[in-house]
Amino acid sequence: MTDYRLAAEDLTLGYGERVIIDRLSLRIEPGLITTVIGPNGCGKSTLLRSLGRLLRPRAGRIVLDGKAISSMKTREVARAVGVLPQTPTAPEGLTVADLVARGRHPHQSWLRQWSADDEAEVLAALARTGIADLAERTLDELSGGQRQRAWISMALAQGTDILLLDEPTTYLDLAHSLEVLDLVDRLHDEHGRTVVMVLHDLNLAIRYSDRLVVMRAGRIVAQGEPADIIDAALLREVFGLEAAVLEDPVSGRPMITPIGARHVRVSNATQLPVSYDKV
Repeated sequence: MTDYRLAAEDLTLGYGERVIIDRLSLRIEPGLITTVIGPNGCGKSTLLRSLGRLLRPRAGRIVLDGKAISSMKTREVARAVGVLPQTPTAPEGLTVADLVARGRHPHQSWLRQWSADDEAEVLAALARTGIADLAERTLDELSGGQRQRAWISMALAQGTDILLLDEPTTYLDLAHSLEVLDLVDRLHDEHGRTVVMVLHDLNLAIRYSDRLVVMRAGRIVAQGEPADIIDAALLREVFGLEAAVLEDPVSGRPMITPIGARHVRVSNATQLPVSYDKV
């Protein structure tokens, strides 16, 4: 038995003639929140799409439960892995309840039509995300945070224990970003789900992740617990960012404070002390 359910093995990915990721290997540890970070264009979303079988590898393979995901039936994959793309779209006028009900499609067949169990799963997903009162509202009536909750509800209704979330806080302000990530964290904690996210906000990634995977130019340059890998040297190497890494007074984890050319209190800002507790 392996200690993982989802993995990339010698993965090469690209679009057209352009190679984005070359011979990348990664194992996703079960029951943890793993967040992929890195500069724009480094391959984060491309990797996540491949993990969810939305992008076919040029070489290598994705392994799910010991099998090449490319050899599995679509329904079989959809019962194990829920995917929330960066900018999901739905038909105009679709209600929240109808959207969430679509999460039950992998469980339908000619012999098994909509059932009381499906209805119960939809209602439970709406309740877990706190939007049961919005069930009859259309998606275009909702705020950004409510809309993301609706999409996450659909993924929950699939009944999967692996969730892949590509920038779940895209276009959200800080308050709604925290709302969505608190929800993801709670769903992970209560049900032991394996979550893989892509996030741009480094401090939110550090706060909400058990493990980070740091990418640059299509390759993994570091991975591990946030407190073990985040430091000023890594930020300089990967992002070209001069920053002080301090202790977050709220979480006790690392907190990144960027250093610019102006509004700096000390002249030698890059030498600010690094101090935070291990988690």
